[in-house]
Amino acid sequence: MSRADETGEQTDNSESAVEPAVAPSSAVLGVEGLTRTFGEVLAVDRVSLGVETGELRAIIGPNGAGKTTLFNCIMGTLAPTDGSVYLNESEITDQGEEQRPHLGMARSFQSNQLFADQTVLENIRLVVQTAQQGAFSMDLLRSHYDVGRDRAIEIADDVGLTADLDAEAKNLPHGEQRRLGIAMALATDPDVLLLDEPTSGMSPAATTETASLIEEIRDDRGLTVVLIEHDMDVVLSISDRITVLNRGEIIATDQPAEIQENKAVQDAYLGGMREEI
Repeated sequence: MSRADETGEQTDNSESAVEPAVAPSSAVLGVEGLTRTFGEVLAVDRVSLGVETGELRAIIGPNGAGKTTLFNCIMGTLAPTDGSVYLNESEITDQGEEQRPHLGMARSFQSNQLFADQTVLENIRLVVQTAQQGAFSMDLLRSHYDVGRDRAIEIADDVGLTADLDAEAKNLPHGEQRRLGIAMALATDPDVLLLDEPTSGMSPAATTETASLIEEIRDDRGLTVVLIEHDMDVVLSISDRITVLNRGEIIATDQPAEIQENKAVQDAYLGGMREEI
């Protein structure tokens, strides 16, 4: 794919952006030719990628590169202007956001999406119960059913929240709120987990703990994980492969060591600061 740079010259990023042999339509998660425009603004530009089963893929890029818009199109929050989304080899482009958790896809958000006045246990249990019953109802917030309680306790233990089961979500420290968001995504038993800035706002110690948690979740559950992440130490330490977006298009997909040495990535995102990463 070629794009005119600021000098008017054409640059060809096709070699650095080529995905491995797995096709988007045969990957556990794939997008093919995905495009999203907002009026005259091209936010996502013909993106194609295939994420393999059990892979931990990071999506990085400068501010405004199109990362969250890409996530929103994958999750069905936004309809793509063009292109296709595949999950478990089936096209799901026309499936709504509310259907995708039932198909095997879940997401945690950059801003915490919690039931603030409910306990940690209830936040997780409500998602478990909704996944089992197929729909969310406000009646669930007024009920005291035990449906999903044991499963919710297991998930809380998986993310290190056992000691906080009875704490209201609004009273949790920021790092624990982020963990609760991950727990609620896991409560749908997804095949593919999308994490949007999972360490945002965390202290260095909490960031390290959360990075380890993400690896453990992937390894223990055999999940496929795709994350947007700004912390390059996290990205380089836990990712199997990294996809770099710039101005809405993929400029590179490769293993962490190769991404560090990629000149196009350094110029577009890392500012040539190879020695600092």
